[in-house]
Amino acid sequence: MSVSKIVKEIVRDQPYLLEAINRGIIHFGNLSAELRPKIEEILEKKVTDSSIIMALRRYADEVQEQYEKDGNRRLYCEITMKTNICDFNVVKSPSLLQLIPSFYNLADLNRGDFLNITVSNHEISIVVSRKHFDTIKKKLKGEEILEAKSNLVALTIVFDGDFFNTPGITYQILQSLAWKNINILEIISTMTELTLVINKEDSIRSYEVLHELIEKF
Repeated sequence: MSVSKIVKEIVRDQPYLLEAINRGIIHFGNLSAELRPKIEEILEKKVTDSSIIMALRRYADEVQEQYEKDGNRRLYCEITMKTNICDFNVVKSPSLLQLIPSFYNLADLNRGDFLNITVSNHEISIVVSRKHFDTIKKKLKGEEILEAKSNLVALTIVFDGDFFNTPGITYQILQSLAWKNINILEIISTMTELTLVINKEDSIRSYEVLHELIEKF
């Protein structure tokens, strides 16, 4: 194993570090000093800072080339915002599975109601318009509700391009929001849409971040 390969693996495992390198805000000399003990431990021998810096610079060039290549892909999209959303996370059970059809009957999707139900191995999440909060909570009586949150917002990015087969798009979106310390409660995706459920207080900042990002797409 070489210094170059180890440097790549370390940086790839730290998305924020990778982004900082691409932005040119990392001092390679300082980063080299921090990485050297770990690299020497893996190689079981001493390495020089100059060899690490050289590996970082080469990798930075590779990353920049990839970003430029990705930048040539064009995705046309728009953002929609749905307010007054609530979110239930409930332990999966046979009785809860039987209740699911009644949730679909409750929401009037033709009149703008929001509803998404995700069934995982152990839990079920129900994201629905806030006006149905009390009704659903009554229906869930006897079920183990892990969390019930209201006053949420659903931001949906609708793609006109080949979102489904374009690598890295979801990562770029989530990374941009993470840099602004915005917490995402639910992620819902289809072949042409990506919906993020967030707290209402983060909605304006999130919209601005996403709007700036899609301009690049």
